Amino acid sequence: MVSPSGTKALSVAVDPNAASERSQARTRRKRVHTYGALGQGSTWQISLVTTLLLLALWWIATRFGWVKPLFLPSPKATFDAFIGAINGNTQGDTPLVQHILVSVIRVLAAFALAVVTAVPVGIAMGTSRIARGVADPIIEFYRPLPPLAYLPLIVIWLGIDESAKITLIFLACFAPLAMASKAGVRSVAVEQINAARSLGATRWQVIRLVVLPAAMPEIITGMRIAIGFGWTTLVAAEMVAATAGLGQMVLNASNFLRTDIVIMGIVVIGVLAYVFDLLMRQIEKVLTPWKGKI
Repeated sequence: MVSPSGTKALSVAVDPNAASERSQARTRRKRVHTYGALGQGSTWQISLVTTLLLLALWWIATRFGWVKPLFLPSPKATFDAFIGAINGNTQGDTPLVQHILVSVIRVLAAFALAVVTAVPVGIAMGTSRIARGVADPIIEFYRPLPPLAYLPLIVIWLGIDESAKITLIFLACFAPLAMASKAGVRSVAVEQINAARSLGATRWQVIRLVVLPAAMPEIITGMRIAIGFGWTTLVAAEMVAATAGLGQMVLNASNFLRTDIVIMGIVVIGVLAYVFDLLMRQIEKVLTPWKGKI
C-alpha cells in the first residue's frame, strides 16, 4: 500500500507540471492578497495627501495673487466666513447650524420618500412586464431632464412652500434609485429563482427571500447615487422663496458677490454629502456583508 506522501510524490513524478502549477497558483493567491491589502490600507492615505496638495495649491494661488480674491478667496478668508456663519454674522442673522439643519431635513425627507416608492417600483419593473411597460417610459423621459427645467411647473402645481422643494429633490432621487432596483432584480440568477420555486415558494416568497437579497447590492448603490443627486438638486430646490438652507445661503451670497461665503457653502454641502455617503457604505456592509467576498 502506498502512503499519502508516496502517492503525492508519485503524482508529481507522473506529471512533472503539477508541482509547477501548484506553485504558480500559490504565487497568484499571495499576489492577489498582497494587492488587496495594499489597496485597502493605503486609500485613505492617498486621499489625505491629495486633499493637502489641493489645499496647498489653493493657498499658493491666493497668496501670490495668481487669482483675484473676487474669484477665489484665500483659505483664511473662507475659514473666517465659516466662523462668521456659525455665529450668524454674515448674510443675515440665521446661524449656519440652522441652514444645515433645514437642508438636511429637506434632503432626508425627499430621500426617504424616494426609497419607499422607487424601490418597490424598481422591483415591480424587474419582475413584471406590465409594470416595466408602464413605468419605464415615464422614468426614462424625465430622468435626463435637469431639475431647473421642471421647477417652474412644480411651483405652479404646489406653490412655494416646503412641498415644492421636497418634491423637486424627490424627483431627482427617484429615477436613479428605481433604475438601480430594476437592474438589481434583472441580475438575479434564474437558477436561484427556479430552485426556490421547486421547493414550493410562492411568488411573494421568491421576491422577498431570493430576489430582494440578491438585488440588495444594486439597490444600495442606487441609494448612494440617489442621495448624491438629492444634494446636487438642493440649491435648485431652495431657489424658490427659501428663507433658510445651504442653497439659499449660497444663492444669497452670490447676489452680493460674497465669494468666500459661496465657497464655504459649497465645501459644507460637499462635506455633508460625503458624510452621508460614508454612512451609506456602513449600511451596505451591514446589509450585504457577502459583497465582494464571493
